[in-house]
Amino acid sequence: MQQYEGYKFRLKDSLVGVQFLFVAFGALVLVPMLTGLNANIALFTAGVGTLAFQLINREQVPPIFLASSFAFISPITFSISQWGLSATMGGIIAAGLLYVVLSFLIRFRGENFIHKLLPPVVVGPVIMTIGLILSPAAVKMTMGVGATAYTPTQAMSIAFLSLMATIFLMLFGKGIFRLIPILFGILIGYIASLFMGIVDFAPIANASWFSVPDFTAPSFELGAILFMIPIAIAPAVEHIGDMLTISNVAKENFLKKPGLKNTLLGDGVATSIAGLFGGPPNTTYSEVTGAVSITKAYNPAIMTWAAIAAILLAFVGKLGAFLSTIPQPVIGGIMLLLFGVIASVGMQMLIRSQADLNEPRNMIIVALIFVFAIGGMVIDLEIVSFSGIGLGAIIGILLNLILPQSKENA
Repeated sequence: MQQYEGYKFRLKDSLVGVQFLFVAFGALVLVPMLTGLNANIALFTAGVGTLAFQLINREQVPPIFLASSFAFISPITFSISQWGLSATMGGIIAAGLLYVVLSFLIRFRGENFIHKLLPPVVVGPVIMTIGLILSPAAVKMTMGVGATAYTPTQAMSIAFLSLMATIFLMLFGKGIFRLIPILFGILIGYIASLFMGIVDFAPIANASWFSVPDFTAPSFELGAILFMIPIAIAPAVEHIGDMLTISNVAKENFLKKPGLKNTLLGDGVATSIAGLFGGPPNTTYSEVTGAVSITKAYNPAIMTWAAIAAILLAFVGKLGAFLSTIPQPVIGGIMLLLFGVIASVGMQMLIRSQADLNEPRNMIIVALIFVFAIGGMVIDLEIVSFSGIGLGAIIGILLNLILPQSKENA
């Protein structure tokens, strides 16, 4: 298929859909592996979330796949340590509802409202803090800190093999292979781990082929909710860029029809659904968009097949068991690059928007987002406290609203 022709559900597209799931698989399962969530649940919620997105945007469905969001890795880890898994899921549901609120604001006030509330000078630094805050965790996993099954030398050797393999495919991979560098890096690191004899196959042997994922029901605690809501700001703004990208790829203006008011609503509902079952928040996957560009497979029904495949795989017990056998240094090597890339994306947003940091107002906003988010600042209001990325995002939004422009730029 060489152009977008709308939604056409055909059996012959099922294999293409499975291929697209394969493209998304490495990143999809990496988020639960890093946060301690269940990878099978992440597959299930990615599939259900994608189907929900398609249902909401049935007027003209973009050919995109929704799955685990990297922006929430650090917040989920912190939230689980503070409030537990169930309350964290309640916070994720609330984060999804923020998308819904933003979609209705766009519906009634237009798209320019979002750009004024969340300009690049706010969103860029917030995205950068996500990567920077996560980086120490990547270094610890790479060095094998606290591990007993392998030495620090073994850990670093495996981590750097995973890292180099990922970089190699990013630089020299052709066609569909260039879209799966994370999966390739994990594969090379896993093979190295096998040669070093540090892989424990017991979980695979003990797992059954068919197994219902261990779903977690949400609970609602004000602290977890108020902590998680601001995190959704960055991926919500990224959503706009993702929709622009898929519009360019498919040569169809999805910003006009179904429009951000509907696509953002679908993204939010998909994220809240994930919280209902114990999965990570969903977001649109650029890897899959890249695969759409290469294959010219613009039929959005292909993503329906990818979603169905993800749901079916979620009930394969041995798959989750296999993923649990991947040694931490393998993931650590991938994280070294990944978290730096996240920070670079935020920097790229500032550069592309040509944000003038010689402007005192902009410099103040960026500086205080960094210090409040990364420096360990905590604002305790007794009922609830704010810290980390969420606090940085709130500070950035408030400063953007109240600080005046200089006379030259007013």
